[in-house]
Amino acid sequence: MLLPEEEARFEIYLSLLLKWNVRMNLTAIRDEGEILTRHFFESIFCARILPPGIRTVLDYGSGAGFPGLPCAICRIDLEVTLAESQGKKAAFLREAVRHLGVSAVVHHGRVEDMDRRTTFSAVLLRAVDRMREAVEGAATHVEGRGWLVLLTSRDAVEGWRSLAGFVFGEPYGIPLTDHRVLLMGQKLLS
Repeated sequence: MLLPEEEARFEIYLSLLLKWNVRMNLTAIRDEGEILTRHFFESIFCARILPPGIRTVLDYGSGAGFPGLPCAICRIDLEVTLAESQGKKAAFLREAVRHLGVSAVVHHGRVEDMDRRTTFSAVLLRAVDRMREAVEGAATHVEGRGWLVLLTSRDAVEGWRSLAGFVFGEPYGIPLTDHRVLLMGQKLLS
């Protein structure tokens, strides 16, 4: 259940997404109902399931802002960094942050080029290119005892459990889907 101010922000977000998606490919999903189910609800679920105590979040390969922008809308306690290397998508993210009035900054560039000493309480990955390489790179930006959060398919879960330096719990089934899960791994102290 969303608060009225959250609902209003999601309406603005949807309107911006639909408007920009006509001019550029932010998401292959064009149907409003599918956008709500596949992008918004999945991202809201992520925001709600994040463990308490998380202060800073990196949305790795943010694209159209999923799941980072919904996390910023639903969790005003978070400082969210939306990392996006494509200039047009980064421009959309800056515009969305401005219209939504959320606590988020846009990092226009590749996460791999980010200073390795820059760490976050949680790093989120969802639908990024070259997922295996991305996860390995993202892991370096998770602070000690922080969280690596993967929105992935149920079939891919076992492949992530072997990631060195992390302890993964059981996956959370994402509502309104049979095959999508949220998998969280906590980084061990070195």
